[in-house]
Amino acid sequence: MKLLVTLFCALFMAGCQSADPLSGKKDPKSEWWELAFIEPDYMQVWVEDSSVQDVTGKVYFKANGGSAAGGEPEDGTESARGWSIVDGSGKRVVGADLPVRIYVRWQSIVEKKTWQAWVDIPEHARQLMVESTSKRCPQTPEREARFMASVYLGLAPGGVVQAWVKDSCHKAIKVARAQAEIEPLGPSQGKNQGRYAYPISERSKRYIEKFGIPYGSW
Repeated sequence: MKLLVTLFCALFMAGCQSADPLSGKKDPKSEWWELAFIEPDYMQVWVEDSSVQDVTGKVYFKANGGSAAGGEPEDGTESARGWSIVDGSGKRVVGADLPVRIYVRWQSIVEKKTWQAWVDIPEHARQLMVESTSKRCPQTPEREARFMASVYLGLAPGGVVQAWVKDSCHKAIKVARAQAEIEPLGPSQGKNQGRYAYPISERSKRYIEKFGIPYGSW
């Protein structure tokens, strides 16, 4: 009898799970998550290096780098204040389990400074990453769950780093913040005669001349 009761309970739970309209269990999904970088409007950055330490303790070097997602709207507003966008394509961290810490070193083109930081990713962020691909959004249950979990790192002047993950409804949830330190060797760790990756754009230059760099708004 005990065996029959156990079997019935198991079948009942399976039936409930299969009937869950928000279940994304059978929706297509990537086996990896992605790391992406963003910048405030006009506040150009160049990511020299990044690494990820996952929940198993393993470190994955050269996780992502290069330019970050941002904008130069030239709409006359002080759009560099705060974060107007938490989006953009990233790079899959192939082989990595969920992240515990993320290292990033980047050039702040508008400041002519190079920053580096470790960002601790909390447990609730990892839970959101799992849920985003396993559950459909309650507002749009007919749509498939997210294909890939993501971590977005925002890099701002003054060495500010913020981290977001997206929930099942594609809403960006802030999960961490860190203060970077100056890289004492400068850009490219002193291997490029102090040169930065590229010059500040004319649009960024005009914006900063008019509004300045909005330190403290990130």
